Amino acid sequence: MENTPSLKVLIVDDDKFLLDMYSIKFSEHGYQIETAFGGKEALEKIDQGFEADIYLVDIIMPEMDGFELIRQLKERKPGGRYALIVLSNLGQKDDIDRALALGVDGYIVKATATPSEVVAKVKAIFDNKKSADAKL
Repeated sequence: MENTPSLKVLIVDDDKFLLDMYSIKFSEHGYQIETAFGGKEALEKIDQGFEADIYLVDIIMPEMDGFELIRQLKERKPGGRYALIVLSNLGQKDDIDRALALGVDGYIVKATATPSEVVAKVKAIFDNKKSADAKL
C-alpha cells in the first residue's frame, strides 16, 4: 500500500494472540508496529515519548479499559494529529456512541472483519482523518 511504510501503529490489547496476529498483518502491509499489553503499558510507552500515527485500542481490558485509555490519550496528546481507532468485540450501539463521544476517529468490530479487512479499514479511516485535517 502506498503511503504506509512510515506510519507507526500502536496496537493496544490484552490478548497476546491478537496482538501478534495484527502485528504480523499490519507489518505485511508496511506499517511500523508497536504493541502494548493493556492500557497502562500503552500510557507508559506514550509517557516515555512514543508517538504513533495510529492508535488501535481494544475496549475490554483489565486494570484500565479502552474508554479510560482514550480519555487519557486525549489528555496527553491534545490536538489529534493521529488517528484513534477502536478495535473491539463490543459492537453495541451504546459502546460505539460512547467511543465516538470521546472523539475516536473510527470503530471496528473484530468479529465482523478479517485481519486483512481490519488493515484496509484502518487505512481508510486514517486517510479520511488526514484529508479532514488538511482542510483545517
